Amino acid sequence: MPREPRPPLRFGIGELAGSLGDFGTILPLSLALAATGALGIGPVLLFLGIWFIVTGYYYRYPIPVEPMKAIAVIAVSAGMSCGEIAAAGIILGAIFLLLGFTNVLEIIERYIPLPVVRGIQLGLALILLKTAAGYLIPDPVHFILGAIIIIAGFLVALHFRVPDPSSIAVIIVALATGILAQGFPPLTTMSLSLVSIPAGSEVIAALQDLVLPQAILTITNAILATSLLAKDLFSADIRPRKLSRTIGLMNLTSIPFGGMPMCHGAGGMAGQYRFGARTGGANIYAGIILIGAALLFASPAWIGLISSGFYAALLLFVAIELARHGLKTGSSLVTVTTAVLSFLVSMTAAFIGGMCLAYGIPYLMKNIKQKSG
Repeated sequence: MPREPRPPLRFGIGELAGSLGDFGTILPLSLALAATGALGIGPVLLFLGIWFIVTGYYYRYPIPVEPMKAIAVIAVSAGMSCGEIAAAGIILGAIFLLLGFTNVLEIIERYIPLPVVRGIQLGLALILLKTAAGYLIPDPVHFILGAIIIIAGFLVALHFRVPDPSSIAVIIVALATGILAQGFPPLTTMSLSLVSIPAGSEVIAALQDLVLPQAILTITNAILATSLLAKDLFSADIRPRKLSRTIGLMNLTSIPFGGMPMCHGAGGMAGQYRFGARTGGANIYAGIILIGAALLFASPAWIGLISSGFYAALLLFVAIELARHGLKTGSSLVTVTTAVLSFLVSMTAAFIGGMCLAYGIPYLMKNIKQKSG
């Protein structure tokens, strides 16, 4: 069969507007991770930007590049080290690169019930809310200001049926407030260095706390859902194995130099599309913006400009987004139970409990019907 022609790249105003469509998720998580001191904001933004450009050119469609949400949320809430984050990203990078050359993803899709995935998302939202509370307590005034902006953005988006711009507005206000209070930080040159090899204990911690929940989200949301949405929006046949390969490559090439664990995402694609993105040109615009920010604003002083109350508001925004998707479930019992176990015990226990419940309920109902019949 002849190869399908690659669609052209466009660089109009719609693509530029669409390039910002996923920044509302990317920036809060990136800044929150950098604020813990585990990762530097310069390398994080640099590799996000590089891979935005690569994926834009490679796919020719607005396939987003996002932080791995489960890793980011758990790392921020638990204060995990750079080595633990790096270990999780490298392990997952290797796994998804290998999966990209097999049919395993299509098989896995059949056996992970959607309510379990929704429960993981809802559990991450609960963990983020707890973390946000820790940032809120010492700085309630700035949290209230950030929360007002988020509520206003939600109401504007609801009334005018446009994407919610509130997280970007919070970041702008937070930086402006910090500059007024502390002055304008110097523009610094970013430097890259190899991340030290994770210790054995960091690898074990990554396997226990980060790898499984992130693998579930990556398979379902970053790969399978993104592939389906690309077909719905663009009639594009972007196979799951292809997305898996780019996820593997972006992590294995970025994390050793200080990049954060990254993946694709259906929500990010939807956001870019709603703003006007129709081709990979939007990704190239986004990459240029992020690389520019990495080169000019790499100093930790820029992160220090944002008061903890604003971080609480930003994390609240991401928690709301995760909860909104988590509540779209066909089984509230499975989803809520999985979420509560995620919050109270661990993501691994939540996944096992959710899977047992998801498969156990139909089995019990079948037996009850047989006995009553």
